[in-house]
Amino acid sequence: MFSIIIIASVILLITTIVMFLASILSKKALIDREKSSPFECGFDPKSSSRLPFSLRFFLITIIFLIFDVEIALILPMIIILKYSNIMIWTITSIIFILILLIGLYHEWNQGMLNWSN
Repeated sequence: MFSIIIIASVILLITTIVMFLASILSKKALIDREKSSPFECGFDPKSSSRLPFSLRFFLITIIFLIFDVEIALILPMIIILKYSNIMIWTITSIIFILILLIGLYHEWNQGMLNWSN
């Protein structure tokens, strides 16, 4: 019993020393102005915060999220194919994909997918 306590104490001491040495050796002596300044979205943090922001970035993000979430909804539909009624599964799948295609057509028709404008 006494030897287990000694072994545990030695292991604790060794890990403490290694962690202390790692923290000392990993610190950098030079403070870089660029690395210590906050960075967000590619904008210069020192300039005015009221610069106009292109809504194209926001729209592309929303489109990505919509079509990323639909992948998470389509994959379980494939898994439950063998457990469900094939007619109901087919109708549900067609309606779901039709809604997505109508949304894609609407985004395309509104010019949201044209980055060049």
